[in-house]
Amino acid sequence: MFRARPAGRTDMRGPILFHAIRSAILALFFMVALPALAEEQMRFDKEPLLVQTAAGKVLHFTVEIASTPDQRAHGLMFRKVMADDAGMIFDFDEPRRVTMWMENTILPLDMLFADDTGTIRHIKENATPYSRDIIDSMSPVKYVVELSAGIVAKLGIKPGDRIVSATTTKKKTK
Repeated sequence: MFRARPAGRTDMRGPILFHAIRSAILALFFMVALPALAEEQMRFDKEPLLVQTAAGKVLHFTVEIASTPDQRAHGLMFRKVMADDAGMIFDFDEPRRVTMWMENTILPLDMLFADDTGTIRHIKENATPYSRDIIDSMSPVKYVVELSAGIVAKLGIKPGDRIVSATTTKKKTK
């Protein structure tokens, strides 16, 4: 049986339900699929990296190389896990004052700021995930190495120690 609706009134349940479902699907996409796609699309080469401490220890890591502007902008964003002997090296081509932040970075990180000789000039330990606070190199640097938070304290890495890798030892060609 057909019932007439009162004049001026429309049934909005259908469109409201449609928009609610669409919003939920979009929210799920932005929370789950987009970060996975972002991580999947960005590829990084890897290389061994050594930290030579002033105390004479040689510490071994395998790092991904962020050397292009797009790679440096993406960094370790959206990563959920990283081994204690893994990390990322950012190569800024020329020494300069560098600022970093943790936007979209899930993992807490330790950051080593190194000059063009590979000498660590500044360290930021336990950078806070998702933070937009600026992390400053405090002086001109050419490289930033990001490691899992706590590694610096655990292994005794200090300013004055030196990073060595294929990236830090390559010759600049003009």
